[in-house]
Amino acid sequence: MLDLSRLRALHAVQLHGSVGGAAQALGYTPSAVSQQIAKLERETGTTLLQRQGRGIALTDDALMLVRTAQEMLSLAEQAEVALEERKGRPAGRLRLAAFPSGARGLMPRVLAQLAADHPQLDLRMSEVDPHLSVGLVARGEIDLALAHDWDIAPMPAPEGVCSVPLGEDHCEVLVPAGHPLAALDTLETADLAGRRWVCQPPGTVCHDWLHTTLRTAGQEPDVAYYVAEFQTQTALVAAGLGIALLPRLGRGPLPDGVVLRALEPVPTRRLFAVTRDCLLRRPAVRATLRALREAAGAGPSRNAANATDRVV
Repeated sequence: MLDLSRLRALHAVQLHGSVGGAAQALGYTPSAVSQQIAKLERETGTTLLQRQGRGIALTDDALMLVRTAQEMLSLAEQAEVALEERKGRPAGRLRLAAFPSGARGLMPRVLAQLAADHPQLDLRMSEVDPHLSVGLVARGEIDLALAHDWDIAPMPAPEGVCSVPLGEDHCEVLVPAGHPLAALDTLETADLAGRRWVCQPPGTVCHDWLHTTLRTAGQEPDVAYYVAEFQTQTALVAAGLGIALLPRLGRGPLPDGVVLRALEPVPTRRLFAVTRDCLLRRPAVRATLRALREAAGAGPSRNAANATDRVV
């Protein structure tokens, strides 16, 4: 009989395109993954991986086994869900993902609550951009992800994945205290024309929202600094190098020399959780969804709330 752990290793190689990528996803060393593949080759009497340039490619036999592995892993997951349902309490490992500001602003209280209420639940979390986390859930690498999209750019859920609304997160413009925009109580899109921006890198949700919004208004955004970390963006604004659009969630306290200005219409991020349809019956997933709803409904964390007090 084929060994499920070896099929899982081959499946991971196909998903990630390399032994190294599979090892990182599975939490193994590349050597351990290679050994699993070698054992599977001996068991099946066939070559599964072959060199292709500087990388590797799966043979036709390997691709057939990957399809079998997908079916077996799906059946194993259904059995795990059914077993946890019989126990009637959250237990076992739950793999989570969260976008950066959500990981900072919501997940600490959620993880702490779940750990206290359900000691048999083994929680693991990775910080992942929403564009990537939804795909990880669909492929079975993550069980549940905290994600977001923008009101003007909704993110569709792939087949077999469901989206559970959690709430909204509003955003404001960060402006240096001596900037001309600081003299205005409320900003409109037209006020942003010709301004230098600090923005997240291309390929992120926040980057796409800024460019889509300004271009829809007939403006081409002048992004001088591409920075992923919100704290670094805030530091650049404090130095007078540009303005930035930041969400309330996980923002943290603002330094002296930086003020917040509301933007009309208000930029709104929609917060939601994504999980596979088959996991909605799992007690661990249901408990996590409840904790996420409670945390999102409670509003920003203490630090984020302190920051929003500075809106004028």
